[in-house]
Amino acid sequence: MDGNDYTMRSLQVLSAAGVGSELLLRAPATRDGALLYWLPAMGVPARNYAPLADALATHGVGLALHEWRGLGSSSVRAGRRENWGYRELLTQDIPAGLAIAGKVCPQARVVIGGHSLGGQLASLFAGLQPEAAQGLVLVASGAPYWRCFSPWGGPLWMAYAAAPWMARMRGRFPGRRIGFGGNEARGVIADWARSGRSGRYAASALPIDLEQALRAQTEPVLGVRMVDDAFGPRASLQYLLDKMPHAPREMHALDTKALGGSADHFSWMKSPQAVADRIAAWLERLG
Repeated sequence: MDGNDYTMRSLQVLSAAGVGSELLLRAPATRDGALLYWLPAMGVPARNYAPLADALATHGVGLALHEWRGLGSSSVRAGRRENWGYRELLTQDIPAGLAIAGKVCPQARVVIGGHSLGGQLASLFAGLQPEAAQGLVLVASGAPYWRCFSPWGGPLWMAYAAAPWMARMRGRFPGRRIGFGGNEARGVIADWARSGRSGRYAASALPIDLEQALRAQTEPVLGVRMVDDAFGPRASLQYLLDKMPHAPREMHALDTKALGGSADHFSWMKSPQAVADRIAAWLERLG
C-alpha cells in the first residue's frame, strides 16, 4: 500500500469463527510509520472514531478501527442464539483484525490501544500476545473495579451483580434501552461484571491467567484521562496500570481548556485533537 494514501479504507475481516466485520483503516504517512490499532468503548461502533483518525493523520500516524462483534458492521447480533465473551474477542476477533492491518501496512510500527473497555481489552491482548504490538495506549480507560469509584462503589457493585442476571433473562444485555453500552452478549457482560466485582480479570472458558499475562506485559503504556470523567477516574486508570508493573508508563490528564470542551468520558471523541497530540508526541518519543 502507498504510505502516502490518507484515505480511509474499508477492509473485510473474517474471524476464525466465521464472524465478519469491517475494519476502517487509514495508513500512516510513511510505510514504516506508526499505526494505532484501536478498540472502541463498550457499545460504540468503530465509525464513531473517524475524527480520531483525522486528528492523528495531522501527525502522520495511522489508525485502524476495530469493530466489536455484535456492533456496527458486524455480521452477527447478540441474542439467545448468539453469545460470546472476552475469550472470543481476545482469541478470534482482535487477531483477525490485526492480521488484516498487518497485510495492508506490513512495515508499520503497530501499537494497540482503546477507549474505556477497549483499553482494558487492549491491555489484556498485549499481555497475551506481547509480540503483536510495540506499545499500549489507554484513553478514558481503567479497570472497572468498584472500589475505584468512590463514593459510588456500593451502588456500582450492585449494578455489576444485576447486569449479568438481566442479560441472562433477556438473552442479551439491553444496553440501548437502559442507556448504558450497547446490546451486549451475555458472556461479555458476565466477564466485565466479574472484573468489576472482584478487581481481577478472567474470561470464561479461557484457561489462561489474565492477571499473570498483565503482570508480564513490558511494552510502554500511555494513559490519557479526562479530569471530569466519572466512568474513568484516576483511581481506575491507576489500578489497571498497577497490574502491569514492568511496563514503562506515561500519564496525562486533560481538562476542558486542553480539550476545548467537556472533559468527560465521551465528549473528547468529537474533538480529539488534544488526545491525538498526546498520542503522537508519545509515539515520537518511543522512536
